Amino acid sequence: MSVLDVLAARYGSAPTSIPPEADGIVRAMPVVLRIEREPPPSRTALLEAAAQAALAVCTDAEPEWEEPLRLWIDGRIRKIARRARGAHWAAVQELPGVTVEVDGAEARALLPGPVDAVPKIVSRLQIGGTELPADSPGPARAPVIALNPDVDMTVGKAAAQVGHASMILGAVRGWTHAPRFSVRRDRALWAELEARADAVAVRDAGFTEVDPGTVTCRAG
Repeated sequence: MSVLDVLAARYGSAPTSIPPEADGIVRAMPVVLRIEREPPPSRTALLEAAAQAALAVCTDAEPEWEEPLRLWIDGRIRKIARRARGAHWAAVQELPGVTVEVDGAEARALLPGPVDAVPKIVSRLQIGGTELPADSPGPARAPVIALNPDVDMTVGKAAAQVGHASMILGAVRGWTHAPRFSVRRDRALWAELEARADAVAVRDAGFTEVDPGTVTCRAG
């Protein structure tokens, strides 16, 4: 089974019911968001880039990535979003991962690994401290990820959640490539996806920002 097959088979399980990592090592996928001072990226475009990049690490995996990905997928698919600019952004391009650009916004999803053994260039990047204003993107096109309109999330938290959503949707649908996603925070779209049998939901484990069991995203 591929790593996405494993994820698809597990979809629907409550996050808290997934057993701890068998070897006791907590792993996460770093998602690095490029946020320059001037000009800052669009929030929506940056989240769309993060969603595509997270799935692309799995669909475009190099042979040597297979074992780290499988070890990560076997536990909880934690993601930690960090921000970078300038030389720091250039430096993370040398690490194993996939960079995606959407309308001038860039995100790089890195190969998952132990959270206490990330490369120094990554550990030095800030996790929080930068927010981006809401914007008004145009009409959504499939595949689409809807953020819960009743839940406020920082751009970093939202980036991790849309990365979960893109991976789950890609796993359930058996995709072999990562398409561009539309990301929207729209109440009507949320209700539409909630009613669709072929849509997937991201239910958060509650480690940061939201309560355990909160549905943060729906995708379809």
